[in-house]
Amino acid sequence: MRNKIPCSAERLSLLDPPMIKAVADRNAFHIGNQYLSENRVRIIEADDAQISSAVIGNSGLYEQTIRLKDGHLISKCSCALPEEPMCRHCIAVLLEYHRWAQPKNGQQRRVKPSIAPPTQAYPVRAAAPVPGLASPTDLKLGEVMAFIEWLSPALKALERGQTLPDSPKLGGDLASSIQAIRNLEERRRESEEVRINLESDMRDREAYAGRLTQQVQASTEEIKAAQASSQLLQQELTACKEILAKVSEVASEVGSYDSQLKFIASEVMSKGSQLDKLAHSFGEISTALKAIAKTSDIS
Repeated sequence: MRNKIPCSAERLSLLDPPMIKAVADRNAFHIGNQYLSENRVRIIEADDAQISSAVIGNSGLYEQTIRLKDGHLISKCSCALPEEPMCRHCIAVLLEYHRWAQPKNGQQRRVKPSIAPPTQAYPVRAAAPVPGLASPTDLKLGEVMAFIEWLSPALKALERGQTLPDSPKLGGDLASSIQAIRNLEERRRESEEVRINLESDMRDREAYAGRLTQQVQASTEEIKAAQASSQLLQQELTACKEILAKVSEVASEVGSYDSQLKFIASEVMSKGSQLDKLAHSFGEISTALKAIAKTSDIS
């Protein structure tokens, strides 16, 4: 990632934390300051016009080149973060360089530059040497080479998720860098364990959700079957109601027929009584005729 912004500073050492914070993204500045406090920044070569550095980020080692040229601050980093106008790694480098480049006598600087908006441009003067940047006690070449030889397989191990190789016994800032990388590997391992646990928990939840889905589908089928049975029962109930209505009509008609039959039976009984009397009369007449006939025969 490469960014270019106008800047009125004559030297990179004049860019203090408040100035950097004023133009940087808040979250990027916070993380860059955290990198500084965790001793993740390594300045390889620097003067007040250009800085070459490396920063141990959360996902690996990133290289930076920061220049002050033609009134512009040009920052370039090997990361792919979209942070504007500069990434967290370049912010951490500028903070570290400002700390290194502070005068030891505590004198206040008279020049108060600013990082200007994009419409302004300011000339740049010749860079001044940085006091105290390369003292004989900083780093030994042999230790630096040993660190670089260890760093390459260590980064490959980090990328592959493998255990870091044994580190050389170094002191000072190099030992801090090795420890920072080991801390990074430890956090990666912890993150991997958390990821595995989350994946296991996710599989359990998916299995549980699958069982719930099956139960819901079975319950849905049972509900559909119950609804179908309910519809059949409703149809049967409607048919029974119709049959009962017809039975009620038939019972009403039968009741009316019963009254008529009783009336007819009463009349038949009355006629029967009359017929009995008439038969009795016919019997008496027959007896009388027989008596008369016997009398005529005697005479």
